[in-house]
Amino acid sequence: MSSLRTCTIERHFIEQQEKHPEATGELTRLMHQLAFAAKQITKEVRSAGLSDILGAAGHTNIQGEVVQKLDEISNDMIYRAFDHAGVLCCMASEEREKMIPIPNEFHYGKYTLAFDPLDGSSNIDANINVGTIFSIHRRVTPEGTPGTEADLLQTGREQVVAGYIVYGSSTMMVYTTGHGVNGFTLEPSLGEFLLSHPDMRIPKRGTYFSINTGNYHYWSEGVKRYVDHVITPNNEHGTPYSLRYIGSMIADVHRTLLYGGIFMYPLDFKDPKNPKGKLRLLYEAAPMSMVIEQAGGLSTNGKQSILDVVPTGLHDRVPLFVGSEDNVYELLGFLDKFDH
Repeated sequence: MSSLRTCTIERHFIEQQEKHPEATGELTRLMHQLAFAAKQITKEVRSAGLSDILGAAGHTNIQGEVVQKLDEISNDMIYRAFDHAGVLCCMASEEREKMIPIPNEFHYGKYTLAFDPLDGSSNIDANINVGTIFSIHRRVTPEGTPGTEADLLQTGREQVVAGYIVYGSSTMMVYTTGHGVNGFTLEPSLGEFLLSHPDMRIPKRGTYFSINTGNYHYWSEGVKRYVDHVITPNNEHGTPYSLRYIGSMIADVHRTLLYGGIFMYPLDFKDPKNPKGKLRLLYEAAPMSMVIEQAGGLSTNGKQSILDVVPTGLHDRVPLFVGSEDNVYELLGFLDKFDH
């Protein structure tokens, strides 16, 4: 086994910290706790079919979506990993309407955590990949005080760490600190995340596209024309592309990172409840976009990089196009031509 593959995630954190003498170790502790929560969630996901944790919890979340039992379990596990750790000043979850404060008996740290505890959970009963998405910012309010929404409402460009954990045939954590992307796979017999995908790079162009084509008639003209283009034989551009759509964003974007291509979740004009898009900026779009951009790809809402979109609320939504550089530029050409 190569030395890269025997590098644990803890060792990797420490090595990264040693490159920054000014570091206090707080961010390293934060990532330790995140890895711990991922191991706990992995255990629950793997045993879901053998225990009474599949199916709906019996209520809806702030998004108006049916909450799955595993959503609640995952949310609780992440909260309990951090409420006492002394590294966060506040948290925000896709499953909670308001900011999650840190109990006042604990130390207020200098970071924030925004997370989607179990993306794709509606597919869990079908044994389809699900995952946790996370976004970490450095607080902007004075240290030693309780965090506020202002600490969370920062752009994706200001993220200190962003990434995701995908629970599938193996559990894999992929993250970036703004200096490239690394992937770690959980080795079950050791209970350790090992560096399996160092310095991940997305191909400059891919031949896969991922979108819910059932909504074709509700897209803008530019999106329609682009999809028509990629499914039409064209020797110059290597089309037709292959459609790959799982319906679990974390799985679709993870595949796009590995194989190249483009993932698209455009505005849907038949959905008046979400006139600005469906995906959540803080919990889904911004962290996944940072990973893709750090791997050499691009992200956009059709007008600007997702990383430059300024959030105005904890549950802002955006359209999202993310993937290989050439594919995203190609899409933008169609949007510029037909939607402006």
